[in-house]
Amino acid sequence: MILQDTATVELFDKLSDKFFWRYGMDLFFMLILIRFIYYPIYRRKEYVFTYFLFNTLIFVITYLLNKVDMSMGAAFGLFAVFSLLRYRTEDISAKEMTYLFLCIALGLINAVSKATWFEITLINGIVLALTFLLDGNLLMKNEFYYDVQYENLQLIHPDRYPDLLEDLKMRTGFDVHHARVVKVDFLIDAAVVRIYFYQKRKQRVQ
Repeated sequence: MILQDTATVELFDKLSDKFFWRYGMDLFFMLILIRFIYYPIYRRKEYVFTYFLFNTLIFVITYLLNKVDMSMGAAFGLFAVFSLLRYRTEDISAKEMTYLFLCIALGLINAVSKATWFEITLINGIVLALTFLLDGNLLMKNEFYYDVQYENLQLIHPDRYPDLLEDLKMRTGFDVHHARVVKVDFLIDAAVVRIYFYQKRKQRVQ
């Protein structure tokens, strides 16, 4: 009974006010990153769940491991390698993998950084500001692509490229600025065409 009470006291000592302040800061910056930068562009609710939970797990575990003299570099390497290997086989784009990496980085920075509160806030702000500038349709437009099955083989000829773009714009409703033939199947008289287009932040992308 005494051992259990001692373990409980040690656990609450580790989860001090510092833990809750750091975790609150972590959730605040995660909310900005995922809800106001990532979600308006990609609209992937399943990844919102993954990002928040992954960030929380990384934060809690690294915060507790830091109590046993585990360096930030060791913790970062451990969980970064684990996450990349875990999601390597999933159907996840390079940008969404980058957001996953950002969630890991924010969790680690806010959990075990020895910097001052001002420095931690500044680092988080710089990361979010740079992310918003690069992926927020400000410095450059957000380009997306789809692979569509296209049956009008006459228009895939290089000489008919402008007509192909106009037909794809009319059929898809997207402002298609580039198209590339991925595969042609003469058995079914159809081709797989990859279309590239820009989209505004508020437009939903499936």
